[in-house]
Order: sequence, then structure tokens, then C-alpha cells
Amino acid sequence: MPSPSHPIILTGDRPTGALHLGHYVGSLRNRVELQHTHRQYVLLADSQALTDNADDPGKVRRNVVEVAIDYLAVGIDPAISTICLQSALPALAELTLLYLNFVSVTRLERNPTIKDEIQARAFGRDIPAGFLCYPAAQAADITAFKATVVPVGEDQSPIIEQTNELVRRLNRQIGYTLLPEARALIPATGRLPGVDGRAKMSKSQGNAIPLSASDAEIEGVVQRMYTDPNHLRASDPGQVEGNVVFTYLDAFDPDAEAVAELKAHYRRGGLGDMALKRRLTGILQAIVAPIRERRAALSADPDTIIDILRAGAKRGREVTERTKTEVIDGLGLFRL
Repeated sequence: MPSPSHPIILTGDRPTGALHLGHYVGSLRNRVELQHTHRQYVLLADSQALTDNADDPGKVRRNVVEVAIDYLAVGIDPAISTICLQSALPALAELTLLYLNFVSVTRLERNPTIKDEIQARAFGRDIPAGFLCYPAAQAADITAFKATVVPVGEDQSPIIEQTNELVRRLNRQIGYTLLPEARALIPATGRLPGVDGRAKMSKSQGNAIPLSASDAEIEGVVQRMYTDPNHLRASDPGQVEGNVVFTYLDAFDPDAEAVAELKAHYRRGGLGDMALKRRLTGILQAIVAPIRERRAALSADPDTIIDILRAGAKRGREVTERTKTEVIDGLGLFRL
């Protein structure tokens, strides 16, 4: 059980869809381990999800419970990790508004993560203000919990850099170190590509394996998985680089030595795609099956999920309200 002396970690997801194996390898399995060595807060970022889903708020609402179920099903323990709903913590919105006075629009637009996301969504200049202000909102989330560790993908590290810029500016304004800086914890396994070979696994693109997938669904997806288009016969030498099956074996197969031998065999020829896919299918089915079973049991008792979210909101409010008060007092603002 983590103690008050353990470092604080903040992590979470936008509840815009059920989580999948990309989330599992990129963050979820790390959270299960980190909760034993850190004071971990897991944020269901429903307010931030509205920044590009304001036309369908029901989508966000529906997925809050579904993502919470995913958390519990993979092994995040609400007895030692605090699962919070962002919109239930008003101090986060208040700190965001306060922090926006300490950052310029130019700096927000210059953030590489925001620039890339704006381009990907083809906003042009019609950028939702909430989306542009995402770095300030993220800084509010991180600092409200006084987190010093934030697990993110490499593409999100500029958000942590901008958070630390805000922290340094606020601390200078206050005159002492009230808020700690955070470091990005980047997972060893990078972003998992979609099963079709696209750069990112995404449910909306239909190239993801959800944590609720059946054995038959997993087998079907792996059978369609992108390999080496020039590897026409088992006897042909094959290319490992860009081969999605090997990317998934690297991410999920616990026997790294065996995977290295398979790569060497594939490169010299004599190893068929079907043999690789059978191995990967078995590995993924073994990972997903217990998660799927726990999901089914948890889904049958939604009241328990709501109780867990209420308890997490209560704990989260205590922490975030305390930080908000400290920031207001530190800045010398009037407080009733």
C-alpha cells in the first residue's frame, strides 16, 4: 500500500470510447504496477473530451462508466488508486482559468502536440477555444494533485514541458516553491500501430482490438493483420521492419529470446505468416480472456462502478481544493 512518502503519479484517459490493446500496452499495464509504488490518481478526463466532442456530449457520458470498467478489469485497484471524474473536481476548472492568465495564445499555438492535433483534425483557424487551452487544463490537472510523475506517450511530452514552464512562472510569482515540476514517464513500448499497419490503433478507424474482444474476434483480426506484402511463400525471406505481427509480438510476447529467433528465421526464409499469426493469436487471447471475463462481471453491477467514482471524486476534491486554496493564497488573491 503506497504511503504519503511515495511519489504522486497522475494518469488518465478521455472517455470517448472503450479502451483497447493499444491503451493496455501503452499505459494500463504500467498503471497496475505503478499503483503499488506511487500514490496514483487516474483521471477520467470528461471535460477535456468535450473539447472536440461538444457536438455529442452523450458519447462522453456513455463512456465514463465503460472506461472505468476497463480500469478495474485490467487490475487497477480503487482501494489503492484513486479513480476521479474530472468534471466532479471543480478546482481543476478554476485552476485552468487562473493559469490561462500566465500563458499566451502564441505559446499555446506553438505547442507541438497541439499543432499536430489541430492539423490532424483539420480545424484550420476554427479551433475550439477549449481545445487550444488543453495545455493549461493539463497543467491544472497535474499541479492540482502535485504529481511529479506523468506517464505519457512521447508525442505528449511537450505538454509536460509547458506544464513545467507554468509551474516555474507561478512559483516565481508566488515567491517560493509551491508547485513541483513533473517528469514525463514514457513507456518502453511506443505507440502500438493499428492492425492494418496505420500509425495509430483507433477504434474509430476500425483497426483496434478492444479489451472486450472474443477469442474468435481476436483470431479474425490477427488473420487480417498486415505483414510483409512481398513474403508470398513461406520459403521466401521476409521483412521484419514494418511487419505489424512482429510489432505486436515485441509488445506482448513475454519470451523476447524466442521472438528474436523468429525474426532471424523469417528474414532468412522458411517461416510462414500463418505460424506467426497463430502464435500471436494465442498470446493475445490469453491476455484478453481474463480482462473480458472481469469486464462482464463488472458490467452486471453498474451501481458499484458509480460508488467507486463517487468515492474517488470525494478523495480527489479534498486534494485539488487544498491545492487551489494554496495557489490563491500564494498569489495573494482575495479569498472569502
